[in-house]
Amino acid sequence: MNDLSSQAGEAARTDNIERILDAAERLFKHYGYSKTNVADIARDLSMSPANIYRFFSSKAEIHQALARRMLGVQYAALKENAAGSGSAEQRLKSHLALMHRITIETMLEEERVHEMVLVALDQQWAVIEEHLTRIRHLLAGIIRQGIEAGEFRQQDPMVAAECFMCFGVTLCHPQLVAKKCTGEGEVEPAVLADYMIRALK
Repeated sequence: MNDLSSQAGEAARTDNIERILDAAERLFKHYGYSKTNVADIARDLSMSPANIYRFFSSKAEIHQALARRMLGVQYAALKENAAGSGSAEQRLKSHLALMHRITIETMLEEERVHEMVLVALDQQWAVIEEHLTRIRHLLAGIIRQGIEAGEFRQQDPMVAAECFMCFGVTLCHPQLVAKKCTGEGEVEPAVLADYMIRALK
């Protein structure tokens, strides 16, 4: 019985956390991160601010959880691509194209979402670094498979993955992509990917 009560309590807690995050994301997108406070989130949920603070100590902590959730969705898409049936070269190219599309569609097209991303880059770097570490291991896995299949030369997959990420950052970093979208001479993901693949062979 105690186990059932504990599971029910945990389920209720998880449900409340998700409700708070959903409301916060909705308000951040509508009014902007800087113009939304914990009292606004509580009002939207017909809760008291004190009830919000039972689950999150501050607006920054809510934002941190939102950033982790947003990046989790992004990682799931990249992981699915990495597990695809194509060659390592094809999967690396599609990884870069997918990252570029995700950056534009989910981080740049809505101004207030872009604000949330910039705040995350400035204030929630630990969450960003966790995400980058997971992607680094994902890429290293693809590169390792490419080496084993004879597509790529012998090399340290982790070093190669780090170089791949550094080289492709202009297509994936929100601020850099935003600048390129408003300027001229943007390099297409496929063109940059070809240069990166040559370095692996």
